Amino acid sequence: MKILVTGGAGFIGSHVVRLLLNAKHKVVVLDNLSVGKRETIPKEAKLIIGDIADPQKCAEALAGIDDVVHMAGLIIVPESVKDPIKYCNNNVIGTVNLLEAMRKANVKKIIFSSSACVYGTPEKLPIKEDTGLHPDNPYGAGKASIEAFLQSYNAVFGFGAIILRYFNPYGPGENHNPETHAIPNFIKATLARKPIPLYWQGEQVRDFIYIDDLAQAHIDVLKLKGHQIFNIGTETGVQVKDVIDEIFKIVGYKVPIDDLGDRPGDVEANYASSEKLTKAVNWHAKVSLADGLKRTIEYYKKQG
Repeated sequence: MKILVTGGAGFIGSHVVRLLLNAKHKVVVLDNLSVGKRETIPKEAKLIIGDIADPQKCAEALAGIDDVVHMAGLIIVPESVKDPIKYCNNNVIGTVNLLEAMRKANVKKIIFSSSACVYGTPEKLPIKEDTGLHPDNPYGAGKASIEAFLQSYNAVFGFGAIILRYFNPYGPGENHNPETHAIPNFIKATLARKPIPLYWQGEQVRDFIYIDDLAQAHIDVLKLKGHQIFNIGTETGVQVKDVIDEIFKIVGYKVPIDDLGDRPGDVEANYASSEKLTKAVNWHAKVSLADGLKRTIEYYKKQG
C-alpha cells in the first residue's frame, strides 16, 4: 500500500516509516520539521515539508494514499499544562483539518497515535481499553478529543479508525530538544556523570515499551478495519526508581539524584493490558526492559 505518515520525521514516526518500508509499502512523510529531523527519514520515503494545519499540504500529501498513520502533534505534558490553547490548536484542530483533507481526497482509513494519558488516574490496574477516560492534563484531554472526532467520522463518514494508546515508549533515536522524557534524561545524565532529574522520588509506576515493539504494532494493525481501540504496552508496571537502578547496573556506577519534587499532571501509576491487541493481530512486546535499556545506552554512548 501507499501510506502517509504524519510526523514521520519524529522519534516514533521514523521507526514506523522504516518498518513500513521494510514491509514493502510505499511511504510519504508529512512533517513540518519543528521537532523531527530530515536525516531520520530513509531516502526511500518521500518527504513533504508542511503542517497538518495547511489544507494544501495535506491535499498534496494525500494524493494516491491508501491509509494514513497520524503521529504529528505536540507531546510535552508540562507544556500542555502551561499552554492548553497551543495544544488544542495544534493537536485537535490540526487533526480535524487532516480528517477533512482525507474526506475530500476519499482516504478513509487512519491509524492514530493516542496515549495512555486519556485514562488519567486509573481505578484499577492493568488498564483495559474499556476503562473510562478521565485525562488529568490538557495533552491527554486533546488525545481524548481526537478519539471522539475519530468515532464521529466513523459514524458519519464511514472512516476506518484504529486508535493506538501508547504507554511509555523509549529507545534509540529519541533526541527531543528540550528532552522531557524520563529514560533519555536519566541515561544522558548518567553518562555525563551528572545528577539525574527525578520527580516524585521515582515512586511512580509506568509501563515502558521499547520503540521497535511499539512501531511494529502500527504495521500489524494495517490489515484491520472499522473503528477499534488498542493499548500498546508491556503489561508490566515498573517503578521509575527501579529503571534508574537498572541503568546504574548496566553502566557499572551510580550518580546522584536531583529531587524535583511533585509535578502537576502526573498520575501515580499506570500500566497496560494489551490482551486485546494480542488477540487481534498476535502482537507481543518482545524486548525486555533490561535489553531495551542496554540498546538505548549504547545509542547515547555513540552520540557522544
